[in-house]
Amino acid sequence: MDPNTPALGLRETKKRETRQLISDQATRLFIEQGFEHTTIAEIADAARVAKKTVTNYFPRKEDLALDHQDEFVAALADTVAAREPGETPLTALRRAFLAAVAAQDPVAGFAGPAFTRMIADSPTLTSCLRGLHDRREEALTAALAEATATSPDAITPRTAAALLGGVHRVLFTRIQQLTLAGRTNPEIAEVLTQEARQAFDLLTPALAEYGRS
Repeated sequence: MDPNTPALGLRETKKRETRQLISDQATRLFIEQGFEHTTIAEIADAARVAKKTVTNYFPRKEDLALDHQDEFVAALADTVAAREPGETPLTALRRAFLAAVAAQDPVAGFAGPAFTRMIADSPTLTSCLRGLHDRREEALTAALAEATATSPDAITPRTAAALLGGVHRVLFTRIQQLTLAGRTNPEIAEVLTQEARQAFDLLTPALAEYGRS
């Protein structure tokens, strides 16, 4: 065994622990004080690290609040790429979303009232979230283009991604609205299970056979 392996493992573990500590303290302060009113210096003090350490792990302040950005952006494209043989993108995305609702997945929008309110009260985070939805749609366009052997600039994958991404955007917003209205996660999941089926059904006439593998 390489003698450096244990040290590298400990080093990576320490990095993950430090990153999580910074993220946890940032989230706590954002919820208590508001995103706009919390400084990097305050986060560094709370985590007992240097300001530079915070920015090394999280280059932008928004990254501290929305630290699952990559997972969110890639989710729809990954679902299309990993779909079952003979399964259409519409069917795969519908199945994946309903599974996320059943699991009350935070990435799908089940972030709890405090976190959801933090985003809603911050113009910066609200704008950032819109950008993440846009990036997710762009990634989905590329995945659909690859699945159908067409160019990402072609109108069909772009339109299909807009339709599928739009449904996910509406449903994500719906989860946020119900959360802010005081509904519990189980109650929201029950509502979204029905509403998601209705929403995806609206796309069936246009996308029922599109991209079948």
